[in-house]
Amino acid sequence: MSTASAVLTHSPTMRRLLYEGLLSLGWDPTDTYRRAYQGVPLLPPTISGREEHDNAPLFWEALQDLTGDCDIGLHLAEVMKPRPLDVVSYLLLASRDLREALQCFVRYQHILSGGFAAYLDEQGDSVRLVLDLNYRGFGSLRQQIECLALLLINMLGSVTDQEFQVQGVDFRHPAPRRLSEHKRLFGLTPRFAQAHDALVFSSSLLNRPSRSAHPRLFTLLSQQAELELQELGEDQLLNRVRYWLQGHLGQATCTLVGCADALHMNAGALQRALAAQSSSFRVLHEEVRRLHASQLLEAGQPIREVARACGFAELSPFYRAFRRWQGMTPQAYQLKAQALAQRVQALT
Repeated sequence: MSTASAVLTHSPTMRRLLYEGLLSLGWDPTDTYRRAYQGVPLLPPTISGREEHDNAPLFWEALQDLTGDCDIGLHLAEVMKPRPLDVVSYLLLASRDLREALQCFVRYQHILSGGFAAYLDEQGDSVRLVLDLNYRGFGSLRQQIECLALLLINMLGSVTDQEFQVQGVDFRHPAPRRLSEHKRLFGLTPRFAQAHDALVFSSSLLNRPSRSAHPRLFTLLSQQAELELQELGEDQLLNRVRYWLQGHLGQATCTLVGCADALHMNAGALQRALAAQSSSFRVLHEEVRRLHASQLLEAGQPIREVARACGFAELSPFYRAFRRWQGMTPQAYQLKAQALAQRVQALT
């Protein structure tokens, strides 16, 4: 059975823009990132290198305290200059119209970030562009998604000769105490504590021709984007399901239906797609449970807490499952892991 890594990555585009934004606001970007990452190795932003997706919360969680600015996400987006820095942003500019640009954004979203769960929802006269960006162990990151929403609005403005305007902005995080900057920069008061992070705009904008449209260049860029998407091993279905399971293990939402919904598929389609790769939701669920239980036991976590973290309401089914996985009880596995760690420590 395959146990391929489910580690997701993102492109360096956002960090390159953030470096420039921090500098514009008077902050040393290198020092800010160093302090936020607290010793976690971080290479300089490059044109082609990718970065580990789940490290991003280290930066966004620390940023408000580091800068003392409760609206730092908005203020960064205000000074950042949206311009093409990757194949996806070039595709937006070369697209025939806004509809084609947004379809490209959704299709190639994982080139930008493996954690995106973006999609376009057309309902009558309005359209919702859902921007959900997910991480294991974190809810929606307020500063990040507010920065991203405003940055994308500005980017779509450049695609439409500044005609793009939002009718509404939705955020998953709770409303902050002060909303004056949101009103100033979005031109309206966003809705908070919503089911999704989203931009809402008029459907009449979708068919607006783009002055920067370039059909031949669009074809070449699409071919490059397809190539980059195929090269993302993490984007394979099995790894995306593993990643989702890792983030929802032990929660009531950790079901086939919940996973299919997050991947914008129906449950039957997900089952068939997994079966085509000689797997199933149940098999992957068991695999993620097994690995997570082993890691927690090796870290010395109490057995009852390990069982709960792996989605077992009672100890007896956890014991039966663990015996099936490892051929021994959780206590025996934990003692064996501790003895091995002690031997390794003695040798070093």
